[in-house]
Amino acid sequence: MTTGMAARARGPQRLLMMLLGDYWFERAEALPSAALVALLGEFGVTEVGARAALNRQARRGLLRVEKRGRRTYYALTPLSGARFAEGGRRLAAFGADPSGGAESWDGRWALVAFSVPENRRAARHALREQLRWLGYAPLYDGLWVSPYARDEEVREVLAELGVESATLFSGTLGEASPAGGDPIRAWDLVALRGAYERFIADWEVWRERAAGGGVSPIDALRARTELILDWRELMNGDPGLPAELLPGQWPRASARRVFGAVYDALGPLAEFRVRQIIAAEDPEPARLAMHHTLADLARI
Repeated sequence: MTTGMAARARGPQRLLMMLLGDYWFERAEALPSAALVALLGEFGVTEVGARAALNRQARRGLLRVEKRGRRTYYALTPLSGARFAEGGRRLAAFGADPSGGAESWDGRWALVAFSVPENRRAARHALREQLRWLGYAPLYDGLWVSPYARDEEVREVLAELGVESATLFSGTLGEASPAGGDPIRAWDLVALRGAYERFIADWEVWRERAAGGGVSPIDALRARTELILDWRELMNGDPGLPAELLPGQWPRASARRVFGAVYDALGPLAEFRVRQIIAAEDPEPARLAMHHTLADLARI
């Protein structure tokens, strides 16, 4: 749970913002750069990599730089605060109701048919990634489907990528369609169920450990961060299909209960470790670090 965690977070920059969002949300005070470097060091990020992450996030407008003599401090900006709030709400809302927040479905499928030349592979790859983000999945190679129409967003993606050979339409499944043509097969629900069940099995152990007092502050900080990454992977992999399209006993709600229990149980210990790391560089702001519960995130 060290170097690999930065990779799973897609680099030290995102890991840095994850940690600030989890323990420094809504704080206007600045933190010493050395403390933030040490915080990333808990996850195997080198000093060079950590300082590069700080500089890049400052250039992106997510951190504000302060100079105090020879020392450098970083504070959050309104832009990063807005992103933290949105991310926190999504984290808390996912799986909070039996449908996973899915919209009501009218029985019609939205489809996107497209053709992108071989010499534009990058655009084709980007289009597929964007369609998947919007909740579509490939029924066939150039035909993607979703239970919810996202026509405006799809048109924006097509225009941005310069894809002109595309058609958007919708319809219902014909009675004469063979079983193999059911649009629901575009999603691997067996694999998704397996991902939920693995999450429950892996993190139920941590719930028991936390309840029994068998977790150190260092382990709590690392595990809680890993937990969030695992939960986000489930969020990104779950298309939010209507409840009527899902198999019975769908495990999303059970997984959320485990997530909430472990997230809340590890919070105080993880907060203690964050305060220790900051205090080694500057005791004054260390006392301001604070964890949040899942209920806190839902109220943002």
